[in-house]
Amino acid sequence: MASWRQGRFGSILKRRHRLEKRPVECVRGYVGGLVLGVVLGWLLSLVSGNVIQTLPHSKTLHLPCLYCIVDSASLAATPDLLAFAEALAAGGCTLLQYRNKSGNVRVMLEQARELKKHLGDSVRLIMNDRADLCLAAEFDGVHVGQEDLSPEAIRKIIGPDRWLGVSTHNPEQLREADRTSADYLAIGPVFATSSKDKPDPVVGLEGVRRARELTRKPLVAIGGITRANAVSVIQAGADSVAVISDLSREPRKSAEEFFRILR
Repeated sequence: MASWRQGRFGSILKRRHRLEKRPVECVRGYVGGLVLGVVLGWLLSLVSGNVIQTLPHSKTLHLPCLYCIVDSASLAATPDLLAFAEALAAGGCTLLQYRNKSGNVRVMLEQARELKKHLGDSVRLIMNDRADLCLAAEFDGVHVGQEDLSPEAIRKIIGPDRWLGVSTHNPEQLREADRTSADYLAIGPVFATSSKDKPDPVVGLEGVRRARELTRKPLVAIGGITRANAVSVIQAGADSVAVISDLSREPRKSAEEFFRILR
């Protein structure tokens, strides 16, 4: 009789132990399933190119509404170029790209270093095309076009912390650039422009809207943008407008007017 009772009591204890374990097992199963679901969702998004912003090389950028471009083609003399850049900074410009297509590396480096010296940390300086000169002049980033080194090649040179921008001119180019380590993308020309000898086809405001649909990265619109049409470009989805020609006369006043219009 005693052995029968002990056996029955032991069976009850085992059953109770199994029941007590079930909530823990259920929680473990739920957590495991949740983690697996998150991982699978992330992988699917990665394949579709929708989580570029969460990858290790990504950083959060806050682009100003005005992206000023200083082109040495119209400011060949270094003192003139510096005075122009300083006037833009006085007008509120905090993001400036230095463009020099002359091919004279010595002059490019000299001007870049002078820009850095005069503007200091008050303006983020972006070098057009040349990653090597970006490093040599201690600039804050590089902007490349479709015919320059690939974004990944540039990234290997400048490292993870400097900004990297890529110009695009159609949805295919934008999709490809969106999958790279570029920190921001540019789309254009939005309107007809005279700042390039052989400009790409105009994309219009619809091109800006389409670009906005295709990327979560900060978007810069460029090409023929003036104080008269800048608002429409921002409304189409651009985070920032890159401007050259409409800053050429009275740069400080022009920059101030852009900020007043866009803010």
